[in-house]
This record gives sequence, structure tokens and C-alpha cells, in this order.
Amino acid sequence: MGRGTATFAGLAWSYGATTTPAGEATAVLEAHALTKVYGEGDTAVHALRGVDMQLFAGELVVLLGPSGSGKSTLLNILGGLDVPTTGTVRYRDHDLTVKDEAARTRCRREHVGFAFQFYNLVPSLTARENVALVTEVSPSPMKPEDALALVNLTNRLDHFPAELSGGEQQRVAIARAVAKRPDLLLCDEPTGALDIATGRVVLEALRRANRELGTTTCIITHNQAIARMADRVVYFADGKVARIQKNTEKLTPDELQW
Repeated sequence: MGRGTATFAGLAWSYGATTTPAGEATAVLEAHALTKVYGEGDTAVHALRGVDMQLFAGELVVLLGPSGSGKSTLLNILGGLDVPTTGTVRYRDHDLTVKDEAARTRCRREHVGFAFQFYNLVPSLTARENVALVTEVSPSPMKPEDALALVNLTNRLDHFPAELSGGEQQRVAIARAVAKRPDLLLCDEPTGALDIATGRVVLEALRRANRELGTTTCIITHNQAIARMADRVVYFADGKVARIQKNTEKLTPDELQW
């Protein structure tokens, strides 16, 4: 891709041959002019209003905005869980907006990991077995034990969800998401149900996955403090990108205060 300039809500920045915060110039994911409208006529709800966004290889991005601003809708579209009303989403050379459900499912299975505010673990399976649900259907997965070690849960491999704290359950969910070695990890309010101490542990697990596996990571949150750990911060409001900020100095999760 050649060198150029994109403009988001009045903020221009370069793309193409430039170097990203992660030292790469490769856009893993590109969204252009995304809209999402629910309903019709006077009752229509415009969740997204012309969103342009890029995620680059190996970077950690925080998508920051208030509840109801359309962040989760955007994440679902970026990850192929939903389709936009108009606009395009390209994952590398693939236009996800023209793929059928089977093709989007295959893309999610092979390339995208998800972590949500609610952990969605299977209660009757151990931590190891919950992670194995993904590794058994992935083309080149990590061992479940290795994925759980990445989030510091080696001593909880054979515990059931009911025997784990909220933070531990969230880390199992992160291990499950990264065990397939995804190119892209999308996290929707991963600390939303956690206290600050537990939230820091979860964020450190995400940071470690990003750094050690090189996984492009996008964390959506309403928590302003979390933005300090990102390479870039995408400020989101009323279904649109308001501005984009690059962090010249990043904090570790242990340094965050909220």
C-alpha cells in the first residue's frame, strides 16, 4: 500500500509506508465509512455514523468512549460477528462485508480472538478444558497449558469456573481467546466487572499476550485510565471517531489508577 493520509473527525495522520507504534506498516484490519442502523424511519437508531479505522500489526489500541456510544457494535463488526449497514471491513486482503456467514465464521475461527466483560465459560469444564474448546478446532493452536501459563494460571488448570475468582475466570477467557494464536484480539470491557487490583492483573495478561505473541489487540472501554497503556487511543462518541491520539509514553497496568 502506498503512502497517504487519512482524516478522522478533523485529525489527519499518515498511513501506508509510515511506521506504526509496533514498528510495522501493515494494516491488519481496515474499516471504511461504516454505518449501522437498527430499525427504520422515525424509530431508527444510528449506532455507527461513518467510522474509519485501522488496526496495525502488533499494536495495542484502546477504543475509549461512554456507554451507548457504539463501541460494542463496532467491535462486533470488526470481528465479523455482525455486518454494517453500509461501508467496508477488510481483514488483510479479504473484504468481510461481502463474505457469507460461513466465510466470516471461518475467519473468526482462524484469525480473531474475543474477550468479553462476561466470561462465557462452560461451568462443567475445567480451565484447561475451557481453553481446549478452542485449541481443538484451530489450525495451529497453543497447548491449553501454555495459554494458561501466559496469563499466570498454571496452578489453576483443573479448577472449574465456580472455583475461580472473577479475575481468574476472565484470564481463562483471555487464555481461550489467545490459544488459537489469533492475528487480532478484540476485548469488550474486559475489566468492567472487576475491581482495580483484579483489573490490573487482567490488563497485564492482555499486555503480555500482545507483547509476547505479537497479537494486534484492541480493548474497548469507558475507563479513561486504561488508555494510558495503549500505543494509540481512539476516542469514540455518538457512533463516530472523535479523535485519535498516539501515546508517546505508555504506563504498565500496575501504574494505572482509577
